[in-house]
Amino acid sequence: MSVGVVFVSHSTLIADGLVQLARQMAPDATLVAAGGTDDGGIGTSFDKVTAAVAEADSGDGVAILCDLGSAILTAETALDFLEDSQRASVRIIDAPLVEGGVAAAVAAQTGADVAGVEAAARSAVDVFVAVDAPRASETQDSAADQLGTDATSGYSRSVTVLNRDGLHARPAADFVKLASTFPARVTVNGRDAKSLLAIMSLGLVRGKIAEIATEDPAGREAVDALADLVESGFGEE
Repeated sequence: MSVGVVFVSHSTLIADGLVQLARQMAPDATLVAAGGTDDGGIGTSFDKVTAAVAEADSGDGVAILCDLGSAILTAETALDFLEDSQRASVRIIDAPLVEGGVAAAVAAQTGADVAGVEAAARSAVDVFVAVDAPRASETQDSAADQLGTDATSGYSRSVTVLNRDGLHARPAADFVKLASTFPARVTVNGRDAKSLLAIMSLGLVRGKIAEIATEDPAGREAVDALADLVESGFGEE
């Protein structure tokens, strides 16, 4: 069993398309579309959302992502009709529908609980803020210069991205799924290796260097596994 993800949109095409997109990176996750009105028009449907939640709920919880305000109202109404025991594990997540939904799907694929899936979806907001912020490695270098000491510790490997299209969605998802199998914290150019959106925001095109690092004494295995994955080209030509 795993957390299910429901996409609620005013458009049937958008909801169905998001399931199709997310399934490319999370093929085994339970992803359900609830788009449009009952007759296929633009709008939302209480019955569709209710049915989608029931379909997505395997017992581990459900994450619901919505596009516009009235979609949230429809989802909230659907939750009001759930049994208390079920409602406790169903969450409407305040996150961008596309980016947050994909991140939620990948987190569900890796076996995260409903809180972990919510955190992954909400990381979409944090990534947008972090894109223009100094990376952790840059902050550490600055601190080391000020203190006159070496702030670098742990273990790292620098590898070249070989994929023709760089670390696009599918290999990035494979990278994050592998990173999530290790308890140690690992970073890629200063960003969290377990965050799909953080990795994709790095813009690692072909020929770019990915510095995979950890300060965790137990993180060496994780760094080596991730570096080897990048060097393998993810099985792409």
